[in-house]
Amino acid sequence: MNPTFDMVAKTFQGLEEVLAEELRGLGAENVMPGKRMVSFTGDKAMMYKANMCCRTALRILKPIYTFRATDPDSLYEAVKGFDWGSLLNEDKTFAIDTTVYSDEFRNSQFVTYRVKDAIVDWFRDHNDDGRRPGVRIEGADIMLNVHISGRDVTLSLDSSGESLHKRGWRKAQTEAPINEVLAAGMILMSGWRGETPFVDPMCGSGTFVIEAALIAAGIAPGIYRKSFAFETWPDFDPELLEEIYNDDSAEREVTVPIVAADIQRRAIEISMENAKSAGVDRYITFEKKPIEDWTQAPSPAGVLITNPPYGKRISADDMNGLYGTIGTKLKHVFQGYHAWIIGYQDEYFHEIGLAPSQKIALNNGGLDCELREYVIFEGTKRNFRVAGGRIKDEDRPARKAAPKGRKDGERRPFDRKPRTDDRKPFDRKPRTDDRRPADRKPFDRKPRTDAEAPEKKERRPLDLNRLGRTPSISADKEIVVNRPAWRARKKKDQ
Repeated sequence: MNPTFDMVAKTFQGLEEVLAEELRGLGAENVMPGKRMVSFTGDKAMMYKANMCCRTALRILKPIYTFRATDPDSLYEAVKGFDWGSLLNEDKTFAIDTTVYSDEFRNSQFVTYRVKDAIVDWFRDHNDDGRRPGVRIEGADIMLNVHISGRDVTLSLDSSGESLHKRGWRKAQTEAPINEVLAAGMILMSGWRGETPFVDPMCGSGTFVIEAALIAAGIAPGIYRKSFAFETWPDFDPELLEEIYNDDSAEREVTVPIVAADIQRRAIEISMENAKSAGVDRYITFEKKPIEDWTQAPSPAGVLITNPPYGKRISADDMNGLYGTIGTKLKHVFQGYHAWIIGYQDEYFHEIGLAPSQKIALNNGGLDCELREYVIFEGTKRNFRVAGGRIKDEDRPARKAAPKGRKDGERRPFDRKPRTDDRKPFDRKPRTDDRRPADRKPFDRKPRTDAEAPEKKERRPLDLNRLGRTPSISADKEIVVNRPAWRARKKKDQ
């Protein structure tokens, strides 16, 4: 029986549940989603499968050493106390990747240097000739991952090497292409598995349609890679990897349309080249067509996923008009479709003119973006629901974007505590006194006489000259004191 061990799969924020579902499907045990990661257990075969088959994993780590450190010196001593001869020898090279979330360790590069020094000094202390393994930034034999959270330090072996989003099929790209892992995650979140048509009307270099074709055909994303880091490990099993690589039991023919279009001919040429490299070009229809020229969508209704320009790295002459056209085409051409659009600015989303059924926070190329789902139906929303249609998938909990500046589960200062009794919101206890006469209405008030009125005090203006100060704002400028926060907001164009 092969021994099992703990592993960690890294991913993008927002894709944790999708990756967890993938790992469970592969047979992983003790699957626990975290923040930008999923922990699980399995044997060597599971580690190979996770690298080969997971579409939403960035890398697969195998933790080897955990400890606590309070400063760089204690970090150095702890790392030096590990038996590095069990993993490395003087003829090997190693690289270190560091991630730090700590007040004690604020500089990840300095952490990398201290870990490297500890490893090198271990070999110098154990070799009379002072020989030690070399350090190589790229193409190292052993890749180490250092993760520090507070004072907790975890050293892991990186079994993947290059990030798993680098599938190996991409030959060329347009400007600012979407990450392959993010694209696959969005497709899997949509629920599409190849049963209905798939459309990307602004395909760029073809990432969405190629990842969709791989999903529909059941082709593992890792079969195009030249190597994985675990192939340099002392216990590497080439026959096991060969068996996993050649397992085509999940592959099938694609029988639904997958359509890619773009306004630029060069983008279509690049998409076709990439699709041919991935071996899925026969499943995809490419055509040069701007979004405004769409008059008919593939039937039956399916899924549309696209990544339009944000106005940052890529822009259009009329961004508001572009998003307005997207909304028009969704309403009049893609009826019955579920449309998923990733964007960056609410201003442009507003131009679509449709209410999203889901909003999911994602990060694309360092930008805090949002993925929105639009359920396109004919007629009114009321008639759609009467006919049995649903805006949101009731069988799947909606993923909502967390408010900016607020961590998951964190209460804001003015969040109300949940009720602990059965009272209705506006229930009041009955009065126990007889202060209000029975014939008096709730809001009747007795008029106050002049004698009962409080004495008015004369208010004198503040003499700034007496304080040695003069007004710094002219009298014609309005000064508003204690204005509520919600009234202080201003539009960007004001």
